[in-house]
Amino acid sequence: MATSETAEPTENKAEQAPPPRSAVDRYFGITQHGSTVPRELRAGLTTFLAMSYIIFVNPDVLSNAIVIDGVDNVFTQLVIVTCIAAAFGSLVMGIVARYPFAQAPGMGLNAFFAFTVVIGMGYTWQQALAAVFLSGVLFVVLSVIGARKAIVQALPMSLKLAITAGIGAFLALIGMKNAGIVVNDEATSVALGDFGSPTVWLALVGLVLTAILMKLRVTGAILWGILATTAIAIIFRLAVYVGPDNTLVPFGGFSDGILALPFWPSDLAFQMDFGGLFNPAHLDVNAGMLFTSALTVILTFFVVDFFDATGTLTGLAHRAGFVDSKGEMPRAKTLFSMDGLAAIFGAAMGTSTTTAYVESAAGVEEGGRSGLTAVTTGGLFVLAMFFWPLVGAVPSAATSPALILVGALMMEGVKDIDWKDVGESVPAFLTIVAMPFTYSIANGVSFGIIAYALIRVFTGKFKESSWLLYLLAALLIARYVWLE
Repeated sequence: MATSETAEPTENKAEQAPPPRSAVDRYFGITQHGSTVPRELRAGLTTFLAMSYIIFVNPDVLSNAIVIDGVDNVFTQLVIVTCIAAAFGSLVMGIVARYPFAQAPGMGLNAFFAFTVVIGMGYTWQQALAAVFLSGVLFVVLSVIGARKAIVQALPMSLKLAITAGIGAFLALIGMKNAGIVVNDEATSVALGDFGSPTVWLALVGLVLTAILMKLRVTGAILWGILATTAIAIIFRLAVYVGPDNTLVPFGGFSDGILALPFWPSDLAFQMDFGGLFNPAHLDVNAGMLFTSALTVILTFFVVDFFDATGTLTGLAHRAGFVDSKGEMPRAKTLFSMDGLAAIFGAAMGTSTTTAYVESAAGVEEGGRSGLTAVTTGGLFVLAMFFWPLVGAVPSAATSPALILVGALMMEGVKDIDWKDVGESVPAFLTIVAMPFTYSIANGVSFGIIAYALIRVFTGKFKESSWLLYLLAALLIARYVWLE
């Protein structure tokens, strides 16, 4: 079934799986993973709908920094580039790594690209793309030599369970924020949103509706919930769509049709400036300082995305049943290498770091267990370049309930954490709460590793964990002290 109530670990299903029914089935191991082709396709569509907001949000963020004189269609080119990067990242993840996880330009990293590196530090957007490219090369190198796999294996099971749960809490916060259920507040940081807003009520209706479908074990409950919520918004003319000046308006229809022919983003693709990255004209300092400044930008891209993507992939793999009792994942080197390759390709196309998307959890909960899920998502991003007006018919209030409910399901693993052992429970707790509180998966993973290592060192239990864990903790402490 599509919900977690019926989903079983992949390794258990594989023992009872019948022979593959086709070449596609055999390659992706669909039957082996206890899934079916229709379920994989449905899961891929669910993942796409949950993360399709990036088609419009990523260009909106990057257009603050990417300004080209004499070119008035930069935003449209960024839409095309975002789709290309997401399609490539998802396709290689599905075809090569054969995992059901989608990739796209990452939120947070695009803001760092635009507002910190370009606008704040004064680098050109071409130089910033070069930094993203080089950080992706580091990703691939560390993945090929097995460093990322070793790091995942060095993490104790309590932290792996906490990472999954923390991602769930983070997803729930994203969903509530997108729906307007929680909002920013100067006095209390966050507060309850305006319950007079149609966005809030639509999301709540969608939340209850989807939960009922999941409880009734309706196949494709999450996807049907998204589509039904969208239909309610359109039929009742609810003002839940972003209009001019960021005002909320009812669905305006497809005034220009649903077809928009894509074109090659010639002003963005292959515009990386490696020479300027290490010798930016705006920095009037010595060569050593120039190199250090560029290295800091590259390492910041790398460090933030390393723990963000590694935490995301680890949590998703654990939730999907790919992690065995020893904490190992099949094809781990390939999995992590595809993440780095996507970052390299995205930079070449003209966008900030492409990375694994936590919204892939929606597809996993829908039953996606093979690379066909990611391939479906990637294919839909290709189609989005032609039909992106159609994607705009799904408001964020319709996908928010899916993120909230998936977040709830991902909390399941906390029951296996030893909450009576402070050495296990405190790092796990910090991992879980730091993700939504700091709006960063990377921070949650980092806080957990540092706390776990320090407690082990100062309680005389140093030898109980891998030396790599302590090295990681030391590097992360140094990152927070100096790199920030």
